[in-house]
Amino acid sequence: MCGIAGELRFDGAPPDRAAVERMSARLARRGPDADGYWQAGAVAFAHRRLAIIDLSDHSRQPMVDATAGLVLVFNGTIYNYPELRTALLDLGHAFHSDGDTEVILRAYAQWGAACVDRLHGMFAFAIWDSARQQLFLARDRLGIKPLYFARTEKFFRFASNSQALLAAGGVDTGIDAVALHHQFSLHSVVPAPCTILKGIRKLEQGTTLTLDAAGRTAEKRYWTLHAQRPHGSHGAMDEAQWTEAIHAALRTAVKKRSEIADVKVGVLLSGGLDSSLLVALLAELGVSDLMTFSVGFEDHPEEKGNEFEYSDAVAAYFGTRHHKYAIPNAEVLKRLPEAVDCMAEPMVSQDVVSFYLLAEQVAQTVKVVQSGQGADEVFAGYSWHPQMAAEAGPAIERLRRHYLDRDHGEFAQMITAPYQVGDVTSALLAAKLAEPFADEFIDQLLRAEATLLVTDDPVKRVDNMTMAWGLEARVPFLDHHLVELAAQMPPELKLGSGGKHVLKRIARGLLPAAVIDRPKGYFPMPALKFVRGEFLEFMRAILDSQACRQRGIYQRAYVEKLLAEPEKHLTRIQGSKLWHLALLEFWLQRNVDGTQ
Repeated sequence: MCGIAGELRFDGAPPDRAAVERMSARLARRGPDADGYWQAGAVAFAHRRLAIIDLSDHSRQPMVDATAGLVLVFNGTIYNYPELRTALLDLGHAFHSDGDTEVILRAYAQWGAACVDRLHGMFAFAIWDSARQQLFLARDRLGIKPLYFARTEKFFRFASNSQALLAAGGVDTGIDAVALHHQFSLHSVVPAPCTILKGIRKLEQGTTLTLDAAGRTAEKRYWTLHAQRPHGSHGAMDEAQWTEAIHAALRTAVKKRSEIADVKVGVLLSGGLDSSLLVALLAELGVSDLMTFSVGFEDHPEEKGNEFEYSDAVAAYFGTRHHKYAIPNAEVLKRLPEAVDCMAEPMVSQDVVSFYLLAEQVAQTVKVVQSGQGADEVFAGYSWHPQMAAEAGPAIERLRRHYLDRDHGEFAQMITAPYQVGDVTSALLAAKLAEPFADEFIDQLLRAEATLLVTDDPVKRVDNMTMAWGLEARVPFLDHHLVELAAQMPPELKLGSGGKHVLKRIARGLLPAAVIDRPKGYFPMPALKFVRGEFLEFMRAILDSQACRQRGIYQRAYVEKLLAEPEKHLTRIQGSKLWHLALLEFWLQRNVDGTQ
């Protein structure tokens, strides 16, 4: 797990080393263990290392193979690298390190761009191929690892976050109106290739991008998810057989993410079904000395601020070395600017700052954790899944009624004229739902969540907030083999039991019944939902600031309406609309203003 950056020049000039080093400096928190720089001809790479596999200098990056004419920078973990290494040795390749980085380099030398089809893991990487004079970039199937880029007539730059690209300079920081519509409709999900800034794009998940020194580009999607009932043996499986198949695939995913590391691996334990099941499966696999970590906040009259009663019970049940941290609201507000500075894009989820503060503590004990993100999207764990499935009508209408934060009409009342667009979010979602190879509405919906929405909501915030402290988060529920298997499963095995039926069946006998049968919880941060007191004044100051007024994104009448009754205006999934406005403006003030 690391931070990567680089530049390819199109204008005949050498790379701007100072700009690339500024990018590297902004990635230092992602990789505190080492840094590296390489430059030749029109290309420069920079790398910040978080040493997880092969802790020796043999796996330092940028990794150069002068004989093959290849140079690599890589962020992520390849869980099948031992098997690939063996296969490549049999094909005659020699290795000089024991980690997964060199396996990618040799795999590209052997199979070229098709190497991505063989990689099992989370990854974003760039390879300079001097023989072909091409830059090759790739991102993993579910977009677990980020890859941003900026392009002008003179150069192409890439990095692990947008702050690095902004630090390099030369980025158009104008607001992308289409991205703005997504931002306020999909609780800050902005699907690739857009970001909120016109000059910064991101590589779509499951996609490769090839560029040459003349600026010619070729983009290829190498993975798609089919959500159809299978033919053959899987098609004839009953509930018990599906349960065992999912159990086996999840167990393998958890095992890989525990074993493929040369450092200790812990678990972020919320006390919900998903993270508790990870602990149970690790115990089932015989992993000893399990370390678990939980965080909680102050209660509000309307909502508890922690779920310690459940996480404590799971930790006690399995005898883990448990660490829990109670964070007062005063600390949350004081540290909130730091968390916003570490957001590659503006993110409104209440648990962003939760993960930031938790990761700070966890990173003092371990360098790798497993986390339960993705289970709800893959196995239908949210309240809106059965509600949508029970309704009739066009798929996009069902999704809009239960999921979108604002209808297009409200968006039009909120945003000023320069940023008005048509209902681009509904159009995007409708096209995604209508893609072929999905049998039923729930198959369409869950595929859209797993391949479009999950990347820029739970996955991005966990990556950003953990890597801010040099902590690697692994997400076994988003193992692509498990996701592919789950997509074929009959919908009733997901929707049953109030959601995640098959996971609850697996959990029987592994977890206490109270954990399995409890109402679904969320990583609570009540102060960012029920906005009052100093949190309200904080948001008021942002939205009343001269910077906000001059930027002119929001219609003032809408802002004043939300400020007058902040707790009245919640989204369909119970997020604060006021916080949505304040967060975007605060992110722009912290990350963009002053870089132009």
